[in-house]
Amino acid sequence: MNSTPDRYSLLQPDVWQLVQERQRAILQGLARRGWHVPAALAMTEVGCGAGGNLLEFLRAGFSAARLTGCEILPERLAMARTCLPGAVTLWPGDAAAAPIAAASQDLVLQATVFSSLLDDAAQQRLADAMWRWVKPGGAVLSYDFTVDNPRNRSVRGVPLARLRQLFPEGRLQHQRITLAPPLARSVARVHPSLYTVLNTLPLLRTHLLAWIDKQA
Repeated sequence: MNSTPDRYSLLQPDVWQLVQERQRAILQGLARRGWHVPAALAMTEVGCGAGGNLLEFLRAGFSAARLTGCEILPERLAMARTCLPGAVTLWPGDAAAAPIAAASQDLVLQATVFSSLLDDAAQQRLADAMWRWVKPGGAVLSYDFTVDNPRNRSVRGVPLARLRQLFPEGRLQHQRITLAPPLARSVARVHPSLYTVLNTLPLLRTHLLAWIDKQA
């Protein structure tokens, strides 16, 4: 038995609180848009990884047959295939090149994908593809951190101004969520409730959850 804790495991008190906070914010956003029948919505996630986010949308009532995931890493795509229903469509390789029809998706999600693209042109290419897939009246949903991480030069922050550049035609609604992960890990070791206490201070939140609506 492996006794070494996984930093990103849902068993970690900081992780499950982060995930639940994000889930609540997304569900509230769906309700505000009047999308009360999730099974009728078509949704694509770029950078779906092992399928964890798509599982959350399935639990929220989305139909497997109307969910699509794109993932460039073959090993992670294989993990997604093992945990997701067979009706979920999974595309390998570069998400920007996925054969998804224009104006076919109600919602297109990216979660910490833009921050992993260090090239401005690559970011814009992906954003253009996502925007093309969204039907009028639909939205792009972006969850990403806003500040650079000096300990990790392979990622970069995606501030609000950059999102506006990536989606100049969109109507953007946003909120800051997620207690800074290094701080969250430290305080949750003392007591899980400290995550909630410190997360009441907006300056300690490092991520932006943004809905970018396409005009109907």
